[in-house]
Amino acid sequence: MPEIRISQQPPAVEPEATSVQAPVAEVSEVRKYLLSLGNSAIADRGFQWLMTLCALSIFFIVFLIAWQLVARSQMSWHAFGMKFFYQIPIDPYTNLPNFWDPVNNQFSALPFLYGTLLSSLIALAISVPMAIGLAIFLTEMCPRRIRGPLSFLSELLAAIPSVIYGLWAVFVLVPIMRAHVNPLLEQYFGWTGLFTDSNPTGLGFTTAGIILAVMILPIISSLTRDVMSAVPHSQREAVLALGATRWEMIRTGVLRNARIGIVGAIILGLGRALGETMAVAMVIGNSPEIHRSLLSNGSSMAAVIANEYAEAVGDMHLSALTEIGLALFVVTIIVNALARLLMWAVTRGTPSQVH
Repeated sequence: MPEIRISQQPPAVEPEATSVQAPVAEVSEVRKYLLSLGNSAIADRGFQWLMTLCALSIFFIVFLIAWQLVARSQMSWHAFGMKFFYQIPIDPYTNLPNFWDPVNNQFSALPFLYGTLLSSLIALAISVPMAIGLAIFLTEMCPRRIRGPLSFLSELLAAIPSVIYGLWAVFVLVPIMRAHVNPLLEQYFGWTGLFTDSNPTGLGFTTAGIILAVMILPIISSLTRDVMSAVPHSQREAVLALGATRWEMIRTGVLRNARIGIVGAIILGLGRALGETMAVAMVIGNSPEIHRSLLSNGSSMAAVIANEYAEAVGDMHLSALTEIGLALFVVTIIVNALARLLMWAVTRGTPSQVH
């Protein structure tokens, strides 16, 4: 029987894996220079301190503003105290309220607080429904081809200077209010006592509220759109999957989840309305009085400072105006901080979930 030989071949040797080294990032010329000097740690620390100083400068600026307002309003604080914001001085000769009398050094900020709050509330009553409706349309219903131009136009309103709004109000809005709107309001709602047209000029709280509504409309609508966009798209699909209509989806799936952020946007718009100066000063009438009618003349905290500070007749007058500025400064900070807190409560952690 022939012998069968099985040749054994040596096992194949796998080629050694060649190590691949990652490309080394090029070192910038500035970095090379610092490394050559051997003081890169010093440079990094210096850059860190410079950025920290820039951040802390914001707190320093706010502190300086508050300190100056407090220091320059001391005379008014000592003379009137907290009564400065709620007292109703009575003129001994006429037995009528005399809130602002620079000649006799008798001052009360009550009419300016009243005018600021009233005009701002009128502005919110007009702008909030329009802003939310605009945000819903742009976010949920608007065709793609007109979404960009419409968003641009709505945000463009926020870039217009307030004095331009004031000029438009003086030449366009005031004549319309005087000739058409005020007579209609008095005719149909005069029985309420809120629309008695004792002021034939067209100026007043309502006119100021309308111009403020136009000014804060882009702020509220833009922030409301951001909050609604932060609602996850899966939330909309889940509501639609349950058989809801588009309106039910928007109402329950979007607006209900974004309500806190929408409230924050409204409060932020309120902060803008409270501090607005030029446009309000041009159309509110600048009268330090308190009237029940929304068509009457009045004044605001920012308007009285802009109108009288440069022509103040004495130190007490300057101190009273500065105290009004201090109150406006504190109120604006509180309102804006509250609005930012509400916005943060809704939008934190959501950018990665936005469809």
